[in-house]
Order: sequence, then C-alpha cells, then structure tokens
Amino acid sequence: MQQHLISVLLENEAGSLSRVVGLFSQRGYNIESLNVAPTEDKTISRLTLTTNTTTDKIEQITKHLHKLIEVVKVSNLSDNAHVEREMMLIKVRATGNVREEIKRNADIFRAQIVDVTANLYTIQIVGDAEKLDGFIDVIGRDRVLEVVRSGVIGILRGERTLSV
Repeated sequence: MQQHLISVLLENEAGSLSRVVGLFSQRGYNIESLNVAPTEDKTISRLTLTTNTTTDKIEQITKHLHKLIEVVKVSNLSDNAHVEREMMLIKVRATGNVREEIKRNADIFRAQIVDVTANLYTIQIVGDAEKLDGFIDVIGRDRVLEVVRSGVIGILRGERTLSV
C-alpha cells in the first residue's frame, strides 16, 4: 500500500463532488484527505485527494474517474515530481516560561502565531505531512488542545501543468 495524490479537474456544478466521492465509497476505497476549490476558470474546479492503495487499484480508480461525465482530467501526481503542502491550525496551551519555548519552536518550523490569549496560542503552519506531524511532536501532544488540517494540495513541478 502506498499513498497516492490524485488531482482531478471537474466541472464546477452541483453534485460533481458527490459523484466523485460516491465512486470511492461504492468501491470501498478510502479518501484520506480531500480539497476542492475553483480554478482560474470559474467553470472548472480542482479536486485534490489522497488515498492509500496498491498500484493496481489506483489504476482502477483513475479509469473509473475518467468515466464520470463531470471529470475533465485526472492526474496521479505521485507518479511525477510534484510539490505538496498542507496547512494546519493548532491551538496549544502556553503558560509561563513555556510560552517562549513555543515561540522558538514556531520560528524553527517557520510557523506563525495567529492568535494569542493569556493561556493559549493558535499557530498556523504550512508544509508536508511530516513537517506538521513533527511540529506536533516537538510542541508536545499534551499541550495540544485542538488541531485543524486543510488536507493536502499538490502541483506538478516545472513546466508541466494540469489544465484543460
């Protein structure tokens, strides 16, 4: 089993996302993360999802996606050089001299403190999943009150693009 990052261009219409997600659930495939937003063309949305599966099953998934009427283009970004990022907002307990330590760690990880109270910091961090998980480990899971992650987005490196 391997993690695959799939990028799909689909028509920006009601029900398009539902049909893609339905395809996964009907066949028993799990979606680890999902991110959808309109592209520079307002009639097209870009859906980025991650799933853990075998090479054979990922080929089946992409073939099934191509059959959906709303799907314009499908690309397995994991097959090519690509950049992937995820954003995380994390709320941590920050009291006493721990506050300075959390600030230092945020600086090391190039994270930003976006909200401050007397006892809490809310921190924004962007990177790959390993970086985000590493930040949680360094901060200490016992200090973490809440975590919100955006899901992975990705784009091909260099001149190659996923466009209509």
